[in-house]
Amino acid sequence: MDSFAVRLMRWGWISAGLLLGLSLGGNAFAAGLPDWLSLHAQSTFVLQYHPQFRSPYQGANSLKPQSVGAETFDATLFAGIRLWHGASLYVNPEIDQGFGLSNTLGTAGFLSGEAYKVGDTNPYFRLQRLFIRQSIDLGGAGQKIDDDANQFGGTRSANNLVLTAGKFSVGDVFDTNQYAHDPRGDFLNWALLDAGAFDYAADAWGYASGVAIEWTQGWWTLRFGAFNLSKQPNGKVLESAFGQFETVGEAEERHTLFGHDGKVKLLGFINRGRMGSYDDALALANATGAPPDTSLVRRYASRPGGEVNIEQGISDNLGVFLRASVNDGSKEAYEFTEINRSVSAGVSLKGASWGRPDDTIALGAVVNGLSPDARSYFAAGGMGILIGDGRLPHYGTEDIVEAYYSARVTGWLSLSADYQLIEDPAYNRDRGPVSALALRLHAQI
Repeated sequence: MDSFAVRLMRWGWISAGLLLGLSLGGNAFAAGLPDWLSLHAQSTFVLQYHPQFRSPYQGANSLKPQSVGAETFDATLFAGIRLWHGASLYVNPEIDQGFGLSNTLGTAGFLSGEAYKVGDTNPYFRLQRLFIRQSIDLGGAGQKIDDDANQFGGTRSANNLVLTAGKFSVGDVFDTNQYAHDPRGDFLNWALLDAGAFDYAADAWGYASGVAIEWTQGWWTLRFGAFNLSKQPNGKVLESAFGQFETVGEAEERHTLFGHDGKVKLLGFINRGRMGSYDDALALANATGAPPDTSLVRRYASRPGGEVNIEQGISDNLGVFLRASVNDGSKEAYEFTEINRSVSAGVSLKGASWGRPDDTIALGAVVNGLSPDARSYFAAGGMGILIGDGRLPHYGTEDIVEAYYSARVTGWLSLSADYQLIEDPAYNRDRGPVSALALRLHAQI
């Protein structure tokens, strides 16, 4: 079996070679592109490791207590075509490979946003996004839009309407935060990248089919979306006709505080589909003597939730963020993870003061919690999407601290070092704490 150092060297050289080829070839090709075509690419390699930790017992969904490392790799093409005035079609084919630690199981706030719920030793192909976006000007001053992945450069009015339809990520439109939302550039932990209790529609890779509308007027934006849920909770296959669906709304307020920009967002969502009640699963288990299983008691029901999301600049190089979220804890998590309430906060600092303006150092913390119904289910031996130690005799909030330093190596390549400390993984005070280290190599052109 390869050592940690050997895997790092092998995958590091493979990644660096591919990223260099993408960059050099892509830059040369992009210089001659017609204005109706947009091409960008990214590739990211993450190597993550945790040493041995205390674990008197473990279940089917436990984080393995042995010292272990895992890696993930992906390469994505962002291709866009202008269709007519204000409208564009985007397609994102992607190659993925690798596994999250313990096959992406064992903590409610999982350790790497680059680790999907589906892992594979061999590289495989996925069409992650295929959508149309229409922008309609509604007046006001012109705003410059930079050319970027899934975004044509140009201008649009300050007041506008944006419609998006097709397959994309709910997180492309909702719950965004400039300091904590991108596993390829900032934090890695799932509960820092997104609101932990926002059970957003997604297949096992994090994408959904649906529609979203964004209406911007001056200092505010209103967003609404409807998305297909998976055919079954945490599934690989999405519904196709909104038989099971999510509706989500978000109001955003923009302001200036002491000369620096900030945003406050309020989000609400409702999932409507076949899902199991924790109480029903426990009642069936008591009658049969078997461990509780929500998949045996699923029926059509609703599961609502909400979130507050704040980002605020403090200086030209310093910013802070805060998220607080909650959902209906009487039923199983449908798509994301077993978190019924969550609070996260952090600070992000650019490196201008030490002569590295493109570097970033950041610190974030999150506290995740379960509802009383969910605690009883897992204490009786139930399994969830990400967690299930077979028992939960001593419940505690799952407390996570993460710090990273991202260094810009060239204009297109960055290297990050990341550390996480997880107290009471999967809410279990009998296990942990867990320390996790990661190296991330990312390039985008």
